[in-house]
Amino acid sequence: MIQRELTFTDYAAILRRRWVLIAVLAAIGTPLAYGVSRLLPNRYTSQTLVLIEQPTVPSDFVKPVITTEINARLASMQEEILSRTRLEPIIHQFGLYPNDVNHVPVEELVARLQKSIQVTPVLPMAETQSQALPGFHIIVTLDNPKTAQEVCASVTSMFIEENLRLRQQRSEDTTQFLAQQLVDAKAKLDAQDSRLAEFKSRYIGSLPDEEQGNLNLLMGLTSQLDAATQALARAQQDKSFAESMLAQQVAAWQAAQTGSNPETMDAQLAALQTQLANLQARYTDDYPDVVKTKNEIAALQKKMADSEDNPKAAGTGKSPKTAEPAQIAQLRAQVHTTDQVIAEKTKEQAKIQQAIKLYQDRVQSSPAVEQQYKELTRDYQTALDFYNDLLKKRDQSAMAADLERHQEGENFSILDPANLPDKPSFPNRPMFALGGLAGGLALGIGIAFFLESRDSSFRTERDVEIALRLPVLAMVPAVESLMARKSKHGAAGKAGDSPFHAGAGA
Repeated sequence: MIQRELTFTDYAAILRRRWVLIAVLAAIGTPLAYGVSRLLPNRYTSQTLVLIEQPTVPSDFVKPVITTEINARLASMQEEILSRTRLEPIIHQFGLYPNDVNHVPVEELVARLQKSIQVTPVLPMAETQSQALPGFHIIVTLDNPKTAQEVCASVTSMFIEENLRLRQQRSEDTTQFLAQQLVDAKAKLDAQDSRLAEFKSRYIGSLPDEEQGNLNLLMGLTSQLDAATQALARAQQDKSFAESMLAQQVAAWQAAQTGSNPETMDAQLAALQTQLANLQARYTDDYPDVVKTKNEIAALQKKMADSEDNPKAAGTGKSPKTAEPAQIAQLRAQVHTTDQVIAEKTKEQAKIQQAIKLYQDRVQSSPAVEQQYKELTRDYQTALDFYNDLLKKRDQSAMAADLERHQEGENFSILDPANLPDKPSFPNRPMFALGGLAGGLALGIGIAFFLESRDSSFRTERDVEIALRLPVLAMVPAVESLMARKSKHGAAGKAGDSPFHAGAGA
């Protein structure tokens, strides 16, 4: 039969022939597996559900210091908590494995306890499309229900405490690190500030932001210099004019002292008229010098008229020595005043020229000073920005640390506390019995197919055709007595399947 493809009819025939064997093995496998489950030690499972609570303060207000994904942190905490250092005290505290604690290495006991503890994450709902982990289960399986519950509660507390300690420690470490960096940044900023202040004090007046002011001052000083130069020129002209007038007045006065004559008076009158013309060209008629000159001309003309009327009186004897006239004294005072004005304007001109040279030097040195100033200000601005950025981060880290100390950050909370199992989780005896039934059925079916593969009987025309590769011409049924048929009636797997002999022809 195994030499050809089996059909459903063939399988049904095999099942009819071998059903007793299959049923017996299935019936034996069920109680056998159940009995084995009774011999295995009971294992009790206690579990708890830990919920991961998000921070109460939004991250937009207080940025968290810990940015590691919760999955990675949970895996790291699992490795830390399930280490030998943390699990060995639990073994001694709850008296686990009392029969093996004295002659089995501690590493092996810790490995057993590690296998008994499982941490499985809770997957978020597909509808939320969230990537955040909502929580995780802690499952502890031991041979005592009370011990399993206590160990599960203890491990859960360790996870909660470790998460709180880890977040606080990282927040504080970050704050301390930023504080130290802030001290270094402040020292660098102070150094840059000192360099900038020294540069400003050295090149005061030549800084880039003072260049336009220097140009404006230079223009104003240039205007002042022009005005001072013009005033100095006017003063020098006034001095020259006053000196010429003084010389004329002195000559006329001296001539008058020695004896007046018409020619001398005519010369004096011409000189006064020339002086008046010069004054009127520059000043109005109300100007004091113009008025005084007019009075002198009038007085001289009157004197000339008197001299013509009394020619003898004018030429008799020598006049006594008298003081200089008021006009000469005034001209001398005017010359002295003009000298003072010239001296003041000269000093003013020199002072303005010195200031102009100073501002010209500042303007000329502005490009080089500006380059150095830009380098200093750029370094200072970089240091200032770095300091402000560190200060901001330090303050944010300090707020995050306060948030963690008040337990307002991301926390683990127990949603379902560790339960006390009322029945063992292993072995599951109904499942063992069902497994024994399935195993017996599988074993019976396997043995049945093995026996069928060893059976060489011909039961159908197709078997003969496949074995002989010849068509069947006729079949002769086996002839048995009535008693033999009655004895075989009802035999399982034999009814209607008696072997037969066949003749074949080409």
